[in-house]
Amino acid sequence: MACNDCKSRNYSTTKNKQNDPQRIELKKFCPRCRTHTQHREAK
Repeated sequence: MACNDCKSRNYSTTKNKQNDPQRIELKKFCPRCRTHTQHREAK
């Protein structure tokens, strides 16, 4: 998952593409920004 602010890739996740066709968005901690920001699934 990549931070929406700084585009840093901080987390890796797994998901079932049939159950969740859209990209996942979660609020997670970004060590580069040093704050909680929206993280979006990246390719």
